[in-house]
Amino acid sequence: QVKLVESGGGSVQAGGSLRLSCAVAGTRFDTFSGKWLAWFHQSEGKEREGVAAIEDGGAPTLYADSVKGRFTISGDYDKNTVYLQMDNLSPDDTGMYYCARSFSEIRGRPLSDAWYDTWGQGTQVTISS
Repeated sequence: QVKLVESGGGSVQAGGSLRLSCAVAGTRFDTFSGKWLAWFHQSEGKEREGVAAIEDGGAPTLYADSVKGRFTISGDYDKNTVYLQMDNLSPDDTGMYYCARSFSEIRGRPLSDAWYDTWGQGTQVTISS
């Protein structure tokens, strides 16, 4: 059974940084699988939005326009962990962050949650102005 566990959330002031971690258990990343791991953001009263995604093996990566140039997704495959480095944070980045694993290779938009069937419990990020 695949399990994802997020950590690294917290409260920082605008302009600050956080690094989220997604530890993956029960499966190994496989460069030939075509599967992806993505981070999703959900703020109160809004729909969940894919913000960053990475294909097994480390490339390619994709970002939502709202985070390009500020967030970086990367993987440490020896540790079976994917990270989301978040810099220059703003109050709009506040919310829950979830990592998710795709159930197959993706032949569409990797930032669409329709491709993901395994989710972590989420980690809260709060940015104050």
